[in-house]
Amino acid sequence: MGISDFFSSSTAWVVANQSGLAAAVAAFIALLGILSALEAILKTRTAQGAVAWAIVLIVLPPLFVPLYWIFGRRKFRGYAIAKRGDTRAIEDLIRELAPQLSNIETYPSRRDSRLLGLNRLSTLPFTRGNNARLLIDGEQAFADMFAHIRAAKHYVLLEFYILRSDRIGNELAEILVKKVEEGVSVYFIYDEIGSLKLPRQYVQRLRAAGVQIVPFNSTKGAGNRLQLNFRNHRKIVVCDGNYAAISGMNIGDEYCHQHPVLTPWRDTGLAITGPAVQAVQLSFVEDWYWAQESLPSLNWTPTPCEAAPGDNSDQQMLIIGTGPADSIESCALFFETLIHQARERLWIVSPYFVPDTPIIHALQLAAMRGVDVRIMLPEQPDKLIIKLSSFSAIRETLPHGVQFYYYQCGFLHQKVMLVDDEISVVGTANLDNRSFRLNFEISALVYDQGFAGELTHMLENDFKQCRQLLPRDVASWSLIRRLASRCAYLFAPLQ
Repeated sequence: MGISDFFSSSTAWVVANQSGLAAAVAAFIALLGILSALEAILKTRTAQGAVAWAIVLIVLPPLFVPLYWIFGRRKFRGYAIAKRGDTRAIEDLIRELAPQLSNIETYPSRRDSRLLGLNRLSTLPFTRGNNARLLIDGEQAFADMFAHIRAAKHYVLLEFYILRSDRIGNELAEILVKKVEEGVSVYFIYDEIGSLKLPRQYVQRLRAAGVQIVPFNSTKGAGNRLQLNFRNHRKIVVCDGNYAAISGMNIGDEYCHQHPVLTPWRDTGLAITGPAVQAVQLSFVEDWYWAQESLPSLNWTPTPCEAAPGDNSDQQMLIIGTGPADSIESCALFFETLIHQARERLWIVSPYFVPDTPIIHALQLAAMRGVDVRIMLPEQPDKLIIKLSSFSAIRETLPHGVQFYYYQCGFLHQKVMLVDDEISVVGTANLDNRSFRLNFEISALVYDQGFAGELTHMLENDFKQCRQLLPRDVASWSLIRRLASRCAYLFAPLQ
């Protein structure tokens, strides 16, 4: 055999073996795709999500198998276990709170059966003696929150999905540094995915000053290293256990109408005093216990507001914290329950409208039984694919009497619901799969006609800034647009 023959045969052997190795790797990846698809079919919470994952895992396994194991998980492993723990610290705390709440616990469900099941979704019950104030847009919300932080005497709790080192973020940092210098304890949780662009120097500055600031740590634990799909979407401020604020607003200049494109920015928050503050505080403490495995020393004495003639200081409130560590789909059930129970009016405001089938059916039924169902969405989206996804749900609900309104004056980010003339909801949850199943959220339900009247007035002003989507508008959509929206909706559980 000549040298040329030797090299030719050697090259052929290498090529043959490389081809065999490549085929083996391809077969292994295909097998992983099939096994992952079977796992998705068995464990994904919605049929829509199971179908979406199964298709992409079988068709494109090299790309989607890694993505599935990072983004496809349905439960937040470890959070519930940590909350119970060997010491059962959170359960003991709730048990100690029970006697203090017994005198101010209220039962609006005895008069209104629509609320019967909602207590079961919350850790703490309905309480009376609360006062809720609307915080409309960033200027009012930040002014209110920062004023109460400046006035705090003992401690401040903060939890935000997005934290930026901009004008608002730096103003907050200066306030917190000063409060620590005054001897006030400050505990701060931020979501590391939502705050991905937060400079390290910002956190280091606060820590050096004595602020106890930590990421939520969704990837904590050996089984969670690749876990990127669960987010802490809550926005919470608590001061001294007697003031709380929750809202759709994060810490950033865009919430004060300084976004380069999405301006003005329409948002809504809620300032709370009364026993409901302890329920908001408990949601924070559960998250802090997951992140740090410790419990800060806080005020757990619920104090009802002193009602004066003509004010709204005796409102009945329920705080509902939801998330992927819950044993049931508490956020989706919360929305579904209220939609089904609406008798005369159901107004919903959300920046994202990508509901699953049960919510779509509930909206259809509400409109068919004569309820005034209105859904307000942003005309100008921050995520085009989400707006595209919403078209599919709109086409399924608009013909049955659900009315859609597109807000025209900038970006709409508030998360608000009004049911009839008594039930108001303000919180952090959107009407989409991420809020229903993947995010930690918090919502405040206010059962009070006076507050519902204030919310009605606010939303009536917002509807004046909208254009209504008419059936003829939807009928004019092209086949390509309808097909694109359906495909986007099919893959909504992956978003």
